[in-house]
Formats: sequence, C-alpha cells, structure tokens
Amino acid sequence: MSRDRTRTFLAIPAVDLKGGRCVQLVGGRPEEERVSLPDPAAVARSWREKGFRALHVVDLDAALGRGDHLGLIRKIARQVSEDGAGELQVGGGIRCDERAATLLDAGVDRIIVGTRAVDDPDWLAKLAARHPDRVMVAADVRDGIVLRKGWTEAAGLEVLDFLDGLADLPLGGILCTDVGREGQVKGIDRPGVRRVIESSPHPVWISGGVSTIQELRFLESEGAAGAVLGMAFYTEAMDVEQVAAEFGGGTPPGSAPVPERQTMSDRTKEQKS
Repeated sequence: MSRDRTRTFLAIPAVDLKGGRCVQLVGGRPEEERVSLPDPAAVARSWREKGFRALHVVDLDAALGRGDHLGLIRKIARQVSEDGAGELQVGGGIRCDERAATLLDAGVDRIIVGTRAVDDPDWLAKLAARHPDRVMVAADVRDGIVLRKGWTEAAGLEVLDFLDGLADLPLGGILCTDVGREGQVKGIDRPGVRRVIESSPHPVWISGGVSTIQELRFLESEGAAGAVLGMAFYTEAMDVEQVAAEFGGGTPPGSAPVPERQTMSDRTKEQKS
C-alpha cells in the first residue's frame, strides 16, 4: 500500500467539544482551557464559510468517559454535507463497533480511533476491513511515545513501531498529534514530523504546534495529507484568510472560484524548466 502524494494538502480547523462548548486546551490538559465558545455548530459553520473544505471534530468528553456530543456531531455533519463538497472527520471515545457505525451513519466521512487501536490491534483490523478508507488512527505522542486514554497514559510504544504495525491495514489515514506542543503555538518538530510521514504508507495529518504558513508549506512538501489547526486559528496567531485561500480546499460563499493551487512539486518543476 502506498500513500497518494497527489492528494491536495488541506488545512483543517479543529472543533473540540467539551461540556457542550467548543474549546481549545493547552497540552491536552482539561484544566488548561484557553478558548471556550458557546455554540460549536456555529463555529463549525463559520470555518466552512471561510473556505475550509474539511473539519476536524473531537469529542473530548467521550474520550475521557464523561459523556458524549452525538447530537452536536450530527448537526455539524448535516452542515458539512449541505453543499456536497465538505469533509468531516471525528474522533474521541470511539472504542466499540456500535459507536463507530453510529458516527459513520450520521454522515461522518472518517472516524478517528485512538486508545482501542493501541490496545486491541485485532479489533482495529476488523474495523478497518469493515469500513475501508474511513477509519483513521490517532498516533498521539509525547517525546516519541504513543499515548492512550485521552492523552492521560503512556502506552510504552514508540510511534514508528506503532506505525509499522498499521502498514497493511486499509486505513483512511493517520493523525499524528504532538501532545507536548498541542495548544502551544510554538512550532512543530520538523525532524520528528518528517520521520512519521516517511514511515507511514497511509495519508498523514499532523497536529500540535503548527503556527506558521511556512510550516504548512513544509508539511505539504514532505508529503503530508494535511494539518489540523486549533489554537493558532482561534487566537489569530495565523492569518486565517491566507491559510484558507492556500490550503482550505474550498471557496467561501459569494467568492469567485480560486484558481487551482500549484503543489510544491509543480513549483519545483517550473523553476527547473
């Protein structure tokens, strides 16, 4: 199985759900809540209106065993599917077949599994076979070690070894989150990110610390499928309009279509000719 490097690189806004609100945490710690907005569905709609084709939703309460936001997720899924061009990926607390099927039936394009994917490889293989290309695996890491249970426990497994064990599965992708950098807006670990992308035959999304348009261009050049952005967007540390125009993959309502964006490889070819 080989990764499709022709896929358009996407910047994906995060909509993290906690207590019925849209939040952003620092370092994945529930007590370190820096952003809290009252209407997650309105937040999701605003990202789509700004020109972002894909959205990334995480049910933090489900991940921590404190409830779930299935109703909200269904509402966001309906919004995303209205124009037929959106994508929605959802994670958080997906640890059984029933939960996975419920989310996919609700209109979610890709589900993201973490803890049980780490703990139960046989279950993951069966789930991926049942829903090919619609199951993503969360490789949440701190200092290169995979975490589980909402980032609260180390699994004692190095991330590259973990990815090696996933290579033959029909996955929709890998979401690698650098938990130590999550919410810090201090930049990504470029060597570490490069190793993860090179080690996985599946599409790789990167999260945690992304803070500049240059980092997005670096990730595109390395062959990443996309990047999930949270704090950098919500605190306006990055120019959201610029990111949407270059990496959003959509067109804001009322705007003229954006000309097809060149990939990094296209620009390199032009420079050489």
